[in-house]
Amino acid sequence: MHGLFRWSSKWWPGTIPLAILWAVAAWSNTAPLESDLAARSTAALQDTVLDKKQIAVEGRDVTFAADAFSEDGRRGAVAAVEAVPGVRLVNNETRLVPEAKPFVWSAERDVVRVTLGGSAPLPASKSKLFEAARAALGNVEVVDQMALSRGAPPRFDNAASLLIDQIAKLKDGKISISDTKISLSGMARDLGGREAIAAGLKNLPEGFSVAANDIKAPPYIFQAYKDPVAVTLTLTGYVPDNTVHTALVAAASRKFFGEKVVDNLKASVGAPAGFAGAVAPALGALSRLSTGTLVVSDREVKLSGDAFYDAAAVQIRNGLGKDFPQGWQFKADISVKPRYASSCFRIWSARGVSASNPGTR
Repeated sequence: MHGLFRWSSKWWPGTIPLAILWAVAAWSNTAPLESDLAARSTAALQDTVLDKKQIAVEGRDVTFAADAFSEDGRRGAVAAVEAVPGVRLVNNETRLVPEAKPFVWSAERDVVRVTLGGSAPLPASKSKLFEAARAALGNVEVVDQMALSRGAPPRFDNAASLLIDQIAKLKDGKISISDTKISLSGMARDLGGREAIAAGLKNLPEGFSVAANDIKAPPYIFQAYKDPVAVTLTLTGYVPDNTVHTALVAAASRKFFGEKVVDNLKASVGAPAGFAGAVAPALGALSRLSTGTLVVSDREVKLSGDAFYDAAAVQIRNGLGKDFPQGWQFKADISVKPRYASSCFRIWSARGVSASNPGTR
């Protein structure tokens, strides 16, 4: 027995190098195999639509994790990995992307950026909408906060792409989809922007409809300034079309026969109903002032300045609003500065005569 122990004590140290050689050989053979199986498994999935895809190989066993967008897609992806030659077992750790009910997507614009939020149905859709927003908005920052979710209605991509075109027409606001219902709110960037958005919404894909459209337009401004020093009437702002433009300039030329009419008007859609019927009589009232300003903002008319006579001031204050179309408002801030008294006061002052006692010096 003692001799056997001496023999064993001499033999077992020799197994250590053999074990090391065996481990190295096994590793040398296994590492390339695992790398090859990982590469071929990944290649087998190149035509599948998955998110967060991961492949890990140990020996000939593959652990496969991913988020799939349908049950058929998930089963098909697992089957594709199982069919890879050399794979013995697939540890299936795939799962379905969460479903969104309702399926909500939004684009919100503030002063400096546009934020895309809610859900997108596929990675390709997410990228497509982000790039479409960057192209439509130029130098405006686009922030992607979209999550991936199942449950999008048919033709979602087409609807969202069309709405991105509309967000570019807003100064600020939000456009959203909830399943197939569209909601819009905010302020249009330009006059006519509200009308342009409404026209664009007529091209929504089949099945989609507008639930709420609260887009507001910038005020529709028309201004006229009578300057007695320069002897001019300056017209600025907007008119609805060339016909109204021509008519108003012609009316101004007749009423302000002593002034040069400076025409800086531009045609733009978005004029309130009854625009010409309110502006024409307001210009007539302005012509009765020695100096004054007319400002038309949407359906509100503001006239300020100095009348030649008390009677004219009273007539304008009490009568002008009666000539306006229904729904229009009139505000007058008119004072009276008789030219004769003002001229006499300047003459008396120059001669050193007291205004309270013009008979003395």
